Amino acid sequence: MKIPSYKNIPLLVKVVAAIILGVGIGLVAPGWLVRTLNTFNGIFDQLLKFIIPLIIIGMVVPAISDIGRQAGRMLLTTAAIAYGFTVLSGSFAYMFSSAWFPKLLSGTAMTVLEDSGVSFPAFFSIQIPPLMEVMTSLVLSFMLGLGIAAFDATAIRKAFGEFRNIIESTISNVIIPLLPIYIFGLFMDMAAVGKVGTVLLAFIKVIVIIFSMTIVLLILQYCIAGLVSGRNPLKSLFRMLPAYFTALGTSSSAATIPVTLRQTISNGVDERIAGFVVPLCATIHLSGSTLKITSCAIALMIMTGHGFDFPMMLGFIMMLGVTMVAAPGVPGGAIMAALGVLESMLGFDAAEQAMMITLYIAMDSFGTACNVTGDGAIALIMNRLSKQK
Repeated sequence: MKIPSYKNIPLLVKVVAAIILGVGIGLVAPGWLVRTLNTFNGIFDQLLKFIIPLIIIGMVVPAISDIGRQAGRMLLTTAAIAYGFTVLSGSFAYMFSSAWFPKLLSGTAMTVLEDSGVSFPAFFSIQIPPLMEVMTSLVLSFMLGLGIAAFDATAIRKAFGEFRNIIESTISNVIIPLLPIYIFGLFMDMAAVGKVGTVLLAFIKVIVIIFSMTIVLLILQYCIAGLVSGRNPLKSLFRMLPAYFTALGTSSSAATIPVTLRQTISNGVDERIAGFVVPLCATIHLSGSTLKITSCAIALMIMTGHGFDFPMMLGFIMMLGVTMVAAPGVPGGAIMAALGVLESMLGFDAAEQAMMITLYIAMDSFGTACNVTGDGAIALIMNRLSKQK
């Protein structure tokens, strides 16, 4: 039997293995080993802080300029509906999470990231200052993206397209492969200082609740699509189940496009509409990802005692919706693109960002399944709107 190479092992499997090994080894590891991994994690933290503004520029500028260049009525309408669904999913996540998580996490997780009095400091640290602040990179990205679209700046568009390729390659070949080691070190440290049991219990509760939320969100999306299209929402959702389960297995919206397209057409959507909406929404519609990130962020803020309210979270959700459009198409790409918004708008530090990455990847498949299944609801709406012209 041929053993698969490290590169071919699914990211979720690597992350689960990293958590298990980190917990197991951390309970018995000597102090020097924990300090060694903490040294690596400190350097990786600095690398993440350096690359986050570059990810935002490399992804958001081409995404905005491309939408502006192709600003046809159908494209803009589809993008507007996808963004509306994304903001709806984030708002739904806020209401559901703020109602349930305080009850589930109180008394067990309020201090999971606080200092326990035991520590294993890194042997040394390296500072890698970012070229600019996260908010600066966001504003610059909007300015450049809209400017490129307005003036049809072909040369600059090509340059930023190539820069996007560099960023995607860096994420795929450097950041993502090192993430399991980073998570391994994080859980080793938590096990060594005696915090890991509380964290894992909280994680299990969060994951179960968020999975339930994705199901409720899909029913809500198809009820909206049913009101617009005049079709039975539950039957339409049932026909999309093959796409849902395919996405569960592949964890990829792009790889699921053929199945999503077939099931969308079986819902009575015109082939031309489906052929346009489904591939486009595989890139720009990430309601499931937004729901996961918003819910995980609220859970971590409750666990660490951070205050939050709806106006604060609404601003975060609206900015997150824009960032999701530019998320790179690699496993874990959405959470990597969202780190900048988490840092700039919610004040997440390196440890909290690491927890977000771990939680997100642990739920990657059913977030993707929610994304692609929701694409079918948008196609139903677009099919009805196209007949009203």
